[in-house]
Amino acid sequence: MLVVNAGSSSLKLSVLGADDALLMETDVAMPDRNAIAGLMRQALRDVPAVDAIGHRIVHGGLEFTSPRRVDATFEARLEQLSELAPLQNPPAIAAILSLQSLWPALPQVACFDTAFHLTLPLEASTYALPDSWRDLGLRRFGFHGLSHAWASRRAVEVMGSPPGALRLVTAHLGAGASLAAVLEGRSVDTTMGFTPLEGLVMATRSGSVDPGVLLWVLRHQHLTVDELEDALDRHSGLLGLSGVSADLRQVLSAADHGDERARLAFGVYVHRLRAEVAAMVASLGGIDGLVFTGGAGEGSARLRLATCAGLGFLGVELDEQRNEPDGTAPPDRVISPQGTAPAVVVVHAREDLEIARQVRSLLLA
Repeated sequence: MLVVNAGSSSLKLSVLGADDALLMETDVAMPDRNAIAGLMRQALRDVPAVDAIGHRIVHGGLEFTSPRRVDATFEARLEQLSELAPLQNPPAIAAILSLQSLWPALPQVACFDTAFHLTLPLEASTYALPDSWRDLGLRRFGFHGLSHAWASRRAVEVMGSPPGALRLVTAHLGAGASLAAVLEGRSVDTTMGFTPLEGLVMATRSGSVDPGVLLWVLRHQHLTVDELEDALDRHSGLLGLSGVSADLRQVLSAADHGDERARLAFGVYVHRLRAEVAAMVASLGGIDGLVFTGGAGEGSARLRLATCAGLGFLGVELDEQRNEPDGTAPPDRVISPQGTAPAVVVVHAREDLEIARQVRSLLLA
């Protein structure tokens, strides 16, 4: 199976065998949408023969609640949903079309990040807006569902615990970032909302902002709606705060060299992250495990240390030796002291495995 993850910052391709063995993997910077077809052809020249293709789709709205086989009707509807995820859905659509021209006979299946969060209770998914607005479908959807689903399931295995009534907070921290409160494998709260803009500070996205700020900017800076969206999606977050980079590693390097804007950027990022972890714990009524995944969540021991340092009141504690990778540590591991609760876990993001599982459940049913 070929698994395609066309995200906001990268294009990831992987080929999995029948036993989920990873036969090929490539991860490149996301090109312009018009260049995706050429990049796909080049990247797939030496790919082993595949039987099916699975795609990660960020926003499926309320319509797409489970894996869906791609056809012309689906493509048209997905285009309409692109305005809700303008950084993510369009490149995914471009990847689908490219592969249709390359391998027209192969079945393609779309798997949705939003589907995992459709178990949110009404009190967690409902905005306090007028009826007439909510009747338009304005609600909290949540995203990174494929990653949260995998991370929560894998964390249970790493912790050596039966699923039972485990209360997990999963932290997907990459270019996009979100938390999920997962109870017995079901999402009951999350930080992203109607679009992937809500919640945590991200690489180039603002995260949650007082709506009054946006109204003020529209009135006083005379921005168009498109200009406002561009600023919030592409020029805010770590990039907007630091003025250095959207990459956490470069922000930390600049901070270490005395850059005060970079230092503030990291401080704001961690402050919001700690606060939202606590909010997820409140939704769960307690916590049995905090799970870090995604590029920054897995790769930055410093980020994990800074985050957990402010969560001692929840019983969260790190073993600094386990937290610092030494080249021999497994990618999936417990990094809290042995025998302490809640456990703190690092899980390597494998959305490809979650997508493969869903594709097989559809095509082999």
